[in-house]
Amino acid sequence: MYLIRGQHNLELFRRHHPHARLHATIGNFDGLHKGHQSILSKIKNRAKETNSASIVFFTEPHASEYFAVSKSTNTDAPPRIYPWRKKFELLKEFGIDFVFFLKFNNSLREMTPEIFISDILDSVGLLSLTVGDDFRFGANRSGGFKLLQEWGQTNNIEVANTETYEYLNERVSSTRIRKALLENNFSLAQDLLGRPYIFSGKVVHGQHLGRTIGIPTANIWLPKQKLPISGVYAVRCFLDKKPIDGIANMGVRPTVGGSHPVLEVHLLNFNSNIYSKRLDVQFINKIRDEKKFKNLDMLKSQIQEDIKTAKFFLSKTL
Repeated sequence: MYLIRGQHNLELFRRHHPHARLHATIGNFDGLHKGHQSILSKIKNRAKETNSASIVFFTEPHASEYFAVSKSTNTDAPPRIYPWRKKFELLKEFGIDFVFFLKFNNSLREMTPEIFISDILDSVGLLSLTVGDDFRFGANRSGGFKLLQEWGQTNNIEVANTETYEYLNERVSSTRIRKALLENNFSLAQDLLGRPYIFSGKVVHGQHLGRTIGIPTANIWLPKQKLPISGVYAVRCFLDKKPIDGIANMGVRPTVGGSHPVLEVHLLNFNSNIYSKRLDVQFINKIRDEKKFKNLDMLKSQIQEDIKTAKFFLSKTL
């Protein structure tokens, strides 16, 4: 899969692929759920039928995250199902040929719909573009499906809207998946995603406090974006594709004066150095919310009870 990393790399892309003819879609694709997969299947099939290729445009950060950190707004960004690296990996696994990474910044925010079309969409050799009929783009979200249709008709580019993809008579969406994860409904999240919810990250050094109470943990690097999970969970981890049961805490660790979210995983019956390795963490069931304890002995006692609960949940998933 070829990554066009920003508008400034378009000239390089055109030199490498001067005859590219592409079927495209645009979106955030957080989670790359079944609804997204339906769209991607359509552009892949169209590419196969026309002996061409597929391309996905997406922005980073999400517009909502950009506005959340803007001084002009107090809007909270929604939790992110996956960091952008995972999105990229899933698109590659799905067989997309090209991805166009657009950095959402003030320049992109202020770009008129007409310039977005002429400088970006017109620059890659599109045969078709598939978007939602409620898709908005350009400064003040002033561009929409009708403008794209008019552009497509003028330039002989097929512009199509997506059909709503439903599960249990309700639209499949990233918002619905976030809600399922927040409500500990990992079964529903898996049905909507088409795969178990797994967070992957590199094991990094922490404060090594777990060792002082006999419960060592692997600290997983987290992106700056919020994740839709918080609390103590029974987890099934995968290290080099080998399953290892465990218990995880996602939170700020108030007992030891923490202030930033950390994902800590205690691997059961495991004692090896895995620093710098990538660990896949599959969330099975939430055990409890995070809480502050008066001292480390009380925390240790609670974690020991949590481990018993985790073993019970994990035994039901064998």
